[in-house]
Amino acid sequence: MSEDIVSFYEAVGGEETFTRLTRRFYEEVAADPVLLAAYPTPQDLRAAQEHLRLFLMQYWGGPATYNELRGHPRLRMRHVRFHIGETERDLWLKHMRTALDELALPAALEAQLWDYLVMAAHSLVNAVPENTPQPGGRGDLGIAPA
Repeated sequence: MSEDIVSFYEAVGGEETFTRLTRRFYEEVAADPVLLAAYPTPQDLRAAQEHLRLFLMQYWGGPATYNELRGHPRLRMRHVRFHIGETERDLWLKHMRTALDELALPAALEAQLWDYLVMAAHSLVNAVPENTPQPGGRGDLGIAPA
């Protein structure tokens, strides 16, 4: 006798859970002047919320609607036009933490989702702090101190 395998998507409550997560997250973003600056219009904010919702649902085993509408996620490519430094990353994680906490998921599922969100946020940082030596700069031959 075999047991039915339940996806993470199903285990956390499916579409409703990801809708609640992204709605709450973007409520936080809308009140944050640093992150809100990346969204020129309210329509941009709504579109971003829908993109994130569809992406997360697909990533965690739900419908492949994101790929059908937007193609391969290519997260780094899609975010390269935005300045994402440590401040932006930390604010993004702060607001996502707020949204995730309000879901009150079972601890193991919450930890799995949080670990992924932290990894993704760190991977999208594309701006280095000021005064950080950059390899390839004039005269440094791309060699960094040990």
